[in-house]
Amino acid sequence: MAACGVAVVAFPTDKRKDTTMTTSDTTALHGEHRMLIDGKLVEAKSGKMFDNINPATEEVLGQVADAGHEDMEEAIAAARRAFDETAWSTDKELRQRCLLQLQTALEGERELLRAELVAEVGAPILLTYGPQLDAPLAEGLTWPAKFIDEFAWERDLPEGNAFGQRSWRKVTKEAVGVVGAIVPWNYPFEVSINKLGQGLATGNTVILKAAPNTPWNATRIGRLVAEQTDFPPGVLQVVTTSDNAVAEDLVIDPRVDLISFTGSTAVGRRIMEKGAPTLKRLFLELGGKSADIILDDTDFQAKLSMAWTICSHGGQGCVMLTRMLLPRSRYDEGIAIMEEGFRNVPYGDPTNPAHIQGPQISALQRDRVLAHIEQGKAEGARVVVGGGRPPQFEKGYYVEPTLFADVENSMSIAQKEIFGPVLVVVPFDDDDDAVRVANDNEYGLGVGVTSASEERAMAVGRRIRAGTVGINGGVWYGPDAPFGGYKASGVGRQNGTEGFEQYTETKTYAGGLPPKAG
Repeated sequence: MAACGVAVVAFPTDKRKDTTMTTSDTTALHGEHRMLIDGKLVEAKSGKMFDNINPATEEVLGQVADAGHEDMEEAIAAARRAFDETAWSTDKELRQRCLLQLQTALEGERELLRAELVAEVGAPILLTYGPQLDAPLAEGLTWPAKFIDEFAWERDLPEGNAFGQRSWRKVTKEAVGVVGAIVPWNYPFEVSINKLGQGLATGNTVILKAAPNTPWNATRIGRLVAEQTDFPPGVLQVVTTSDNAVAEDLVIDPRVDLISFTGSTAVGRRIMEKGAPTLKRLFLELGGKSADIILDDTDFQAKLSMAWTICSHGGQGCVMLTRMLLPRSRYDEGIAIMEEGFRNVPYGDPTNPAHIQGPQISALQRDRVLAHIEQGKAEGARVVVGGGRPPQFEKGYYVEPTLFADVENSMSIAQKEIFGPVLVVVPFDDDDDAVRVANDNEYGLGVGVTSASEERAMAVGRRIRAGTVGINGGVWYGPDAPFGGYKASGVGRQNGTEGFEQYTETKTYAGGLPPKAG
């Protein structure tokens, strides 16, 4: 099952020369195997554990607690109690202090966390200097902590005079309550820290359910909260489980007020269904099949020679521009330029700072990607480069960087989220046709538009039903930028004022005033 998560590619090439991690550095890691429940680091009550696998070597890194229903029950009860019985939801200064303490603690273990992400996620180390670690760590907690002082927690309305009764009126914002935060495996730290920053800053208590493929970065957060912060017991729980039914307890339990989920559209639909009986509040950041529209006045050599960067992190990012739209008049020219780049993608061992593509997260995910590729071949698309498992790797869940040409937008590889290092290239006739093709998809997470004219690119971008639009390579990512999608790409937004506000409830007050004299 594909997970979602942000993948905005920006390569800090200055880090290539001073990064010296080796595979042995990652295999020597000793991750935190305990969960955080009610302020304590605990094992699963059953004593069960499950393996954490390095997807680049297929070796067991270590183990982590495998929670059962009884553990999740304790976590939910602790979170409910902390919200209902402590001052967390009303004490803004305490919330700021705790978030900044956690920030300091994480910065103190930054390099350990970096090695851990490379090992358990298979993330190329180069990306940890950007979206996998350093970018979210810079502001994922600090921006919400600061925004506590800037957010409009209350506002006054004009005096009312409904039904002959004079009243002063006020609108306030307060925490929703208990939040179940369910995170994916592709960018686990990035998603976790953004959910925690905004969910906790707004006064909620949070149960962080880690992805079973990548649990250690979450349990590290739990350990640091327990050992180096003043978080009251129960404000944050970190739960690890290999059983999806245990995770689903968060969705069906009436004591949980909001589910903040990042992952596949299929699971998002199930969460909506299972949460309906309790009218669960939802934030769902789901899948994408984002179009990259290259208009006919674009400098093709400059733009398309870097198209291979969609292979970053094995293409495991929901907002990656994996469906390229090329003008029919320059289609063959564009394919020729991209072919050279795809034949030279630097990929393999994620500890090598020259590589931008590592393995897929698991054998299951690798095989799903390969099945999509085979389906594309069967439908008549042409494989220009790649299309299989790379023979040079004896171990690791790798897929070759793959470029498809002669793709019709109705084909499955143009409609489905592949979540692998696969670029499909669809032709279009003119700007109107490009808009039509881009919108002809169930997803609406992102779009890129490139043109020699920014005005023309903006005119096209405005017509695309998507939550994010990159014009001429612009990057929107940041804690102040709301991120999310239209249509099957989700409900709600992560980050920004909109993301902060979705973790709050709205309350309207009115106070009676005496009639005006005379």
